[in-house]
Amino acid sequence: MRQTRARLRAVGVALLMSTVLTGLLPAVSQGASSKGCDGGGFAITLGDGTTLRGDQRTQIAASRLGSALQVRGRYVGWDVVSASFGVVDYAFTGAPNPLDMTGGRRTVAFASKLPDHRGLALTGALNVDLDKENLLIERSGPGLSMKLQAKDCAAGGVFQMEPERADGTSTRITHTLGEGTFYFDNPNFRAREGDVVPFKDTTVTVTPRINFANDLSSRFVGRDSPQVATRVLQGCVNTVPAPRRPGGTATVDHCAGVSVWDVASGGRMGAVFGEDATEVAPPATTCTANCQAQNRVRGQAIVLGFPFPVPDASRLKPRFPA
Repeated sequence: MRQTRARLRAVGVALLMSTVLTGLLPAVSQGASSKGCDGGGFAITLGDGTTLRGDQRTQIAASRLGSALQVRGRYVGWDVVSASFGVVDYAFTGAPNPLDMTGGRRTVAFASKLPDHRGLALTGALNVDLDKENLLIERSGPGLSMKLQAKDCAAGGVFQMEPERADGTSTRITHTLGEGTFYFDNPNFRAREGDVVPFKDTTVTVTPRINFANDLSSRFVGRDSPQVATRVLQGCVNTVPAPRRPGGTATVDHCAGVSVWDVASGGRMGAVFGEDATEVAPPATTCTANCQAQNRVRGQAIVLGFPFPVPDASRLKPRFPA
């Protein structure tokens, strides 16, 4: 606990120095069966030691928050930097479930998901909405508001971060994967690149897919799920197999351990896990308000999966930019 709090304080200080609800999660796939959420539910521990659990809507005074919040569920848990809503140690617990991806191991998917607010900070009260396996927390400050939505499930579309700025500019969010987890260019998608496959009552064309996985579990797989967000290239240039392309290769600029995104004000960065991360579906619509039903898949997509272990030729390198 002491090490965790010290780490969170360090993250919070670094951010400050470097920069000075309702419904299901939009913009992420909802195709996974609801059995992945059986028995799920979150508890939030505040800086003053109080723990919130069970269905409720409440507002917590800023003075009670401390530097960090602990969010713990049956299937997932993480810590939140109060002043930024940065996320630290987003992990799957390995709790038993038919859709468990971890083989029963605690698995850190993201070491951190850190927004750069460029001098702004969250200073207001914390709004909390807990409903069964769903969580929504919101906080604002001068010129800034942040929202985190999550589901306590073993797989599926389970997390989303939404920044909004009064000046209307974007927020840069950096995702750093947990130790042993790595991004890769999914060869199953490359093998079908350009194919037209069924989707709901129409069709969709298979395009390249960047996923992340590890070498411990043949079921653990995820992807970043952006809505009105642009990935920032970092100079990690890779040549990967692409059998459908001339010469049989493609060039991909993506690091193995980190991705960086510029997210529009009101846009979202989600995380999707399990089969939902390897299904063929259109990208999320361009939308910054009331974006829900039109972005749900509900199991109506072709799932291409991924090879385990991931071939070395498809693993992106280096882990971090030079």
